[in-house]
Amino acid sequence: MQLFKKVFDLEHEQVIFCVDKRTNLKCIIAIHNTVLGPSLGGCRLLTYTSESEAIEDVLRLSRGMSYKAACAGLALGGGKAVIVADPKMKTECLLRTFGRFVESLKGRYITAEDMNMTVDDMDTIRQESKYVVGVSENLGGSGNPSPLTALGTYHGIKAAVRYRLKKNNLKSKSIKKMDA
Repeated sequence: MQLFKKVFDLEHEQVIFCVDKRTNLKCIIAIHNTVLGPSLGGCRLLTYTSESEAIEDVLRLSRGMSYKAACAGLALGGGKAVIVADPKMKTECLLRTFGRFVESLKGRYITAEDMNMTVDDMDTIRQESKYVVGVSENLGGSGNPSPLTALGTYHGIKAAVRYRLKKNNLKSKSIKKMDA
């Protein structure tokens, strides 16, 4: 992969590679666009099959977050983070170290929950950075965003069916995976 070409072609502003030997943290934070405001996007923790796969994922997702925020009329840009690790190896030290990297960006990137991350994880990250959303309600946050994400996905599917199939409901509809 030609990394700079990929970052340039997808119009990213900044891609940060963060490494901490003590905690074995390896993560990538991608800031796609901050024209409308600071970049916001979840942090995903996965065992990727390759570094290229992790880079592709963070670039694709951060770009999608820019479009999502713009379409929703939010004063936010798009960003995303991936922590390259086995989810079973997640520790408080690893999360707090990630939080320090987020804090070092001084608000250019705001992190949130994504795959293999929880509200409790956001609370841990919050100990090191104020640039975290989706923390627990007792810390003044909104808690788990998954139900609202699922609801948004459902409405998106309904809108696509209404547009493409001219149907107002999902009765007898199914989703099949297509080969790329």
